[in-house]
Amino acid sequence: MPQPLSAPATLDEVLAHGLAELRRGVADRRHGFRTVNVASIATDGGPDVRTMVLRAVDPVARTLRLHSDVRSGKIAQIDRDPRVMVHGYDARSRLQMRLRGHAVVDRAGALADAAWAASQPMARLCYAPDTVPGSPIPAAPLPPATEEAGARAHFAVILFRFDMLEWLWLAADGHRRARFMWDDGADAAASAAPAQAMWLAP
Repeated sequence: MPQPLSAPATLDEVLAHGLAELRRGVADRRHGFRTVNVASIATDGGPDVRTMVLRAVDPVARTLRLHSDVRSGKIAQIDRDPRVMVHGYDARSRLQMRLRGHAVVDRAGALADAAWAASQPMARLCYAPDTVPGSPIPAAPLPPATEEAGARAHFAVILFRFDMLEWLWLAADGHRRARFMWDDGADAAASAAPAQAMWLAP
């Protein structure tokens, strides 16, 4: 998507723009937000980050959906500490976004079942190998899987719900930056409207 002719003028417009760009990342394989960087907390307390494909965005529930091999290290990290940050950058629109929140892993629930049913056959084969992601192997590359037997047991959905979204739009006539925060306390009802919205110095 080309850079907008003019930056969003109000905070409401900024938030709508950011959420729309995330949704475009799901629909457009060439969009910068098609893949995002997902950071979790490693078992030693340090940061760990990887690039993942953005599968779905629900702007009302404030969730992003990602898919993973259930045996991967990030799953154990999220189970241990659900705090996650997501970062994306689209070079065409010169937009960077950072989102902070919490993630949950669905291994065998309705969400994972529906995501698996909607997955393409080639995508399912990624979860078929018996080798655990990140484990040592004797040689590379491993032959690709041709049968998806057992693959469903290795598949999981990561559902990330953000409570902070930071938007940074880069432009020759002046950068713009804004932050939105939601209050997701124990007694707070889920809301698409942020509790706080503010402009930031770029």
